[in-house]
Amino acid sequence: MGWIRPKSLRGLLLIGFGLVAIPLLVAILNATEEMRRISGASSALVTESVAAVDTGDALASAADELKRTAGLYQALHEPDMHEAFIDAHARFVAALDALTRRSKAPAARALAQRIDADAARLDAAFNAATQDGVRPRDADQMLATAIQSYASTDDAIRDLKEAVSRETNAKLEALEASTARTESRLTIEIAALVPITALIIFVFLSVLARPLRQVDRAIGDLGRGALSQPIEVDGPDDLRRLGYQLEWLRERLLELAEERNRFLRHMSHELKTPLANIREGSDLLVDGAVGSLTADQHEISIILRDNSVKLQRIIENLLSFSAWQARAATLEIERFGLRDLIAVVVEAHRLTLVAHRIHLDVTVEALDIEADRIKLQLVLDNLLSNAVKFTPDGGRIGLAARREGAEVVIEVRDSGPGVPPEERSRLFDPFYTGTTISSGKLKGTGIGLSVVREFTAAHDGGVEVHDNPGGGALFRVRLPLATAKTPEAVA
Repeated sequence: MGWIRPKSLRGLLLIGFGLVAIPLLVAILNATEEMRRISGASSALVTESVAAVDTGDALASAADELKRTAGLYQALHEPDMHEAFIDAHARFVAALDALTRRSKAPAARALAQRIDADAARLDAAFNAATQDGVRPRDADQMLATAIQSYASTDDAIRDLKEAVSRETNAKLEALEASTARTESRLTIEIAALVPITALIIFVFLSVLARPLRQVDRAIGDLGRGALSQPIEVDGPDDLRRLGYQLEWLRERLLELAEERNRFLRHMSHELKTPLANIREGSDLLVDGAVGSLTADQHEISIILRDNSVKLQRIIENLLSFSAWQARAATLEIERFGLRDLIAVVVEAHRLTLVAHRIHLDVTVEALDIEADRIKLQLVLDNLLSNAVKFTPDGGRIGLAARREGAEVVIEVRDSGPGVPPEERSRLFDPFYTGTTISSGKLKGTGIGLSVVREFTAAHDGGVEVHDNPGGGALFRVRLPLATAKTPEAVA
């Protein structure tokens, strides 16, 4: 029989609380009952001890009264003494009987029988002395003998009281031992209850933590834009319903992303044709194919050509980003020299660097790398374009590549304003342009650096941004020297 899963989070919490509280409640009730028993036994023992002392004192007082009454009668022969003796004897017998019932020890019962026999002899002698027809001399002799014999009763009563007291002390010691055993047992029960309670709490936290982790992971994936994995949440019905809502939100975001990418693809393709005509026309003007140009006209033609190149790069980034989001981009791995690839990228920016009087320092080790040449070229082109955009006229840009173990490290430094720390976590997000004002006339789309991150991640690498020690920003790319060939789409 499987475990019955609660239908709601509230039900799960109530069950968990009940399973934790029930053992604690049982332990508390058990401890309360034991304390009540011990308290009752202690109270009864105290009452019994006090009653035994009072009864012993009453017995001793009655014994003294018997002896005193008999002695007075022997001296005075007053008839009223007979009634007083009878009353004292009755009290003596009652006290002796009460004290005897409080002890089960054979020695105490033997003492009680001896005391009772001595009192009976005194009573018999007193009754005989008070009968009619007995001569006074004989009565006095009989009573004196009985009183003398009764004198040892005080020691017997004292021994009886000590015997009852010892038995009471034995009961007290037994109660103390029982209390110690109960305390030890309760300690063991509590010690055993702690891990059991902790285990119950751990089990329910584990049961509850799994769906909560699923919800947290799903929300994190939605926030990061990772929409490829379906969202499933186990657990109570209310958490499962939350999972269904998150799955609906994921599907809706996928639809919106697809609509956006479709729009980007359509617009990019629509812009490519007129842009190609603009580039061809500007190239013709710069080359003088339609006639010689004045210096001003030639400068304007160069500006047209440079900006058309920038627009083409933006459109290519948009297409690359759109294809990436649609997961249509794959890696085409080949082996090539990194220095040759960087030379191609630098040459593409040569005119822009010269126009803005930017000095470029290139330090590249002779390395062969296995990667997607086109995508890595786009990564380097975007990083260098970003550095040019934020470097003021007359500034410096550094481009370096070196080997570190099984990786190649590529660094692009600029002398621009740098990247504020609060913007670095979002710098590689799509369409994020930041607040830093660039030195160029054309504001970027925020696609270039997102493409850099996606393409480096596709090669099992990464990109970071730091402060340039000489001022500005430092972008550091780490890539493996050899990237595994995978026929599937990059994810």
